[in-house]
Amino acid sequence: MQDINIAMIGGGFMGKAHSLAYAAMPMFFWPAPVRPIKKIIVDVTEDLARTAAERFTWEGYSTSWRDVVNDPAIDVIDIATPNNMHAEIAIAAAEAGKHIICEKPLAPTAEEARRMYEAATKAGIVTAVAFNYRRTPAVALAKKYIDEGAIGTILNFRGTYLQDWSADPNSPLSWRFQKKIAGSGAVGDIGSHVVDLARYLVGEIAEVTSVVSNFIPDRPLQTSGFDALGGSSQSDGPRGAVDVDDEAMSLVRFRSGAVGSIEATRNAWGRNNYITFEIHGTEGSIFFNYENRDELQVAFKNDPADRRGFRTVYTGPNTPYGESLWPIPALGIGYSETKIIEAHDFLKAVVEGGTVEPNFRDGYRAALVDEAILESGRTGAWVQIPDITESGSLDG
Repeated sequence: MQDINIAMIGGGFMGKAHSLAYAAMPMFFWPAPVRPIKKIIVDVTEDLARTAAERFTWEGYSTSWRDVVNDPAIDVIDIATPNNMHAEIAIAAAEAGKHIICEKPLAPTAEEARRMYEAATKAGIVTAVAFNYRRTPAVALAKKYIDEGAIGTILNFRGTYLQDWSADPNSPLSWRFQKKIAGSGAVGDIGSHVVDLARYLVGEIAEVTSVVSNFIPDRPLQTSGFDALGGSSQSDGPRGAVDVDDEAMSLVRFRSGAVGSIEATRNAWGRNNYITFEIHGTEGSIFFNYENRDELQVAFKNDPADRRGFRTVYTGPNTPYGESLWPIPALGIGYSETKIIEAHDFLKAVVEGGTVEPNFRDGYRAALVDEAILESGRTGAWVQIPDITESGSLDG
């Protein structure tokens, strides 16, 4: 079995998730396509880097991502940093010939995403963007039903990502609330996941019209070196401005002719990680709620009249990814399994010389949609999403 040496830039929440995925991937997918070697992890200080290496079982650590990117022993660069660092690291990694997996959104702006895509295309490397929710087995099952024509021609898509992690205005000022680092707020951070699901299941989005809001104008400054997204309430002390959106609602038109809506908010008390989609077709409907991620709700036009309605299909050994996960349906799929599947699909493409989706092209397309949502929020107008050519330039 071939070894692949991985370097990860960033040792926070996503560093934990990706480290677990690399360790567990061969346990789930056996024989594994490759043996992931967690070679080196990078963080901003020596103490943070050393702690991350010890905690997440990496062989070594560094505070210089540039040295690591240019290390000839490294095959893969995993970018798990705040958004504003993605482009610089990814472009340098591409120029060094490294394969790259990057957390979402691909970049704070569509222009940076374009440069990342162009650099990767020129280098001929394998890329992936960590929109891991499409790796949930029930979502992959929905895609299977759609591709088989089970619900006919898609007419309507409704997608949401509702959270209450930061609904408290006294929770700390994470970097995710600062435009200079994040680029956008709810749109890029969580709405981009819904955009990815919409593109994956229905197809390319042609245009959007949106209402984009900021209901919490400032938050308490953080007092530690760790990002405290969703941290405990702090009513005392200095506060900093929140200059990104925390709520967005969009109507969308797809190039196929289907219509739909996308909603993302951080202000939904009682909604923890409420990612949903409902898709209506000429032959049936599908509904998914990530908080019940072993389940897919389906209804078909040709069901007998006295049995017509949504019923539950539980994911397991006979559904996508099932053979490599757990042997009993509805035994329990978690966030970590989606990351394990993501690591498998990416590394399989690396070792076999193939491609994987979503990749940097998909990340660039999603960034164009995100940017159109924000522009429409400013202008109140419908905004068209341009197509992109193979070189990355805009077409239309």
